[in-house]
Amino acid sequence: MTLVIREVLSKKDLRKFIFLPEKIHATHKSWVHPLYFDERAFYSPKKNKFFSDCDTILLLAYKDKEPVGRIMGIISHKYNQIHNEQNGRFFALECFNDTAVASALLGAIEDWCFRKGMEKVIGPFGFSEKDPQGFMIEGFDQPMIIATNYNLPYMADLVGACGYQKEIDCVEYMLPVPGEIPEIYRSVCKRTLENNSITLKEFNSRRALRPVIKPVFQLINDTYAPIYGFNKLTDKEIDYFANRYLSFINPRFVKVVYNHRNELIAFALAMPELTNGIRKARGRLFPFGFLKILRESRKTKLLTMLLGAIRDDYRNNGLDALMGMKIIESAHASQMELINSHLVLENNLKMRAEYERLGGTVQKRYRIYGKTLQKNTSVNTNTATAM
Repeated sequence: MTLVIREVLSKKDLRKFIFLPEKIHATHKSWVHPLYFDERAFYSPKKNKFFSDCDTILLLAYKDKEPVGRIMGIISHKYNQIHNEQNGRFFALECFNDTAVASALLGAIEDWCFRKGMEKVIGPFGFSEKDPQGFMIEGFDQPMIIATNYNLPYMADLVGACGYQKEIDCVEYMLPVPGEIPEIYRSVCKRTLENNSITLKEFNSRRALRPVIKPVFQLINDTYAPIYGFNKLTDKEIDYFANRYLSFINPRFVKVVYNHRNELIAFALAMPELTNGIRKARGRLFPFGFLKILRESRKTKLLTMLLGAIRDDYRNNGLDALMGMKIIESAHASQMELINSHLVLENNLKMRAEYERLGGTVQKRYRIYGKTLQKNTSVNTNTATAM
C-alpha cells in the first residue's frame, strides 16, 4: 500500500486530524476521548493565541486514501530565544502500530524543523508544559487523568525505533486522602499563619475567581521559569487558558494566599476528575454530554492537582503545607478518597518528597524524547509528501 504524508490545509482535513484518534483507539477500553470543542479551539490559530509566537504544521499519513496517522510540528521562537536553543517539537503523534507510518511522520517533522534551522526535535511536547506531554511508559493499568496522554504501549517503541532517546521523565503520584490531617501539618500551618502576616482565601463561586486569574498567571510566570519547557505567558495566552478551563473549575478546590500588602504570593488548584464523564459523553458536550460530565464530576472520588506556585521569597515558610491542608479539608468535605498529583518532573525532588510523606506512590511515568538532527535529515523519498 502506498504511504502518503499530506499537510492539513482544509477544514475537512482538520476534522480528520482531530477525530483520527477515535479510530486508532477504538478497541482501547481505557482511552478517553478529548473534549472536541476544546480540540477545535486548540488547533485554531484564531482562538489559540500560542500560534502567534510559533511556526506550526499539521500532517496526516494516508494509506490507500485512508488516514492512518497524524502529527503536529511546533517551533516556539520565543522559547528558543530565551533559552538559547534551536529545538523543534513534535506533538499529537497518533498512529497504529506501524513503524513505517511513525517513521514517515516523524521524518517529515524532522525535515521541516531542519529546513527552518533547528538542531533538535523533542516530544511529545505542545505549545507549553500545560499541554499533555510525554508518552506513558509505565502505568497502563491505571485510570486516565485529565490533560495527560493515554497512549498505547507501542508508541514508545515506535519513537525509539526512529532514533529518539530519553530527554526527561515525569511521574504521577496517587495518594489516599488522609483520614485525619497529620499533626505535623497542623503545627506547621498554625505557625505559618502566626508568623508571616498572611491570609488564605477560599472561594464559593467562579465569578469570585475571575479577579485572581491574572495575578495567578503572573505568579506562574515569575516562578515557573526553571521548569522544563516553560515559556512566560502573554496576556492573550492567559485569557486563552482562563476561557479554556474556568467553566470546569470547582471553586472549592482553589486556595490563594495573600501577604500583608494584599499581594498574591501562593495558590493551589485541584479539580474533581472528569474523565469518566468525558468517556460517557464520548468527548461531545451536546446535546447531553455536558450533563454526563457534570453528573460524573459530582460522583467522582478522585481529586487531581493541576497547578500551584509559591513566590520565591515566601518558599520554605510552610505555605505548601497550609494550602495542602486546606485542599485535604475540601476533599474530606466532598467525600473524595484519592488525590492524583498530575505530572511532576522526576527531578523535582522537593515536591516528590511532599507527596511521598503523605503516602503517595508513583502510578505512572511519562517520557519526553529527543533527537539531534543531522545534515542528511530528510523525508523518505518513497513517501510522497505535500508540505
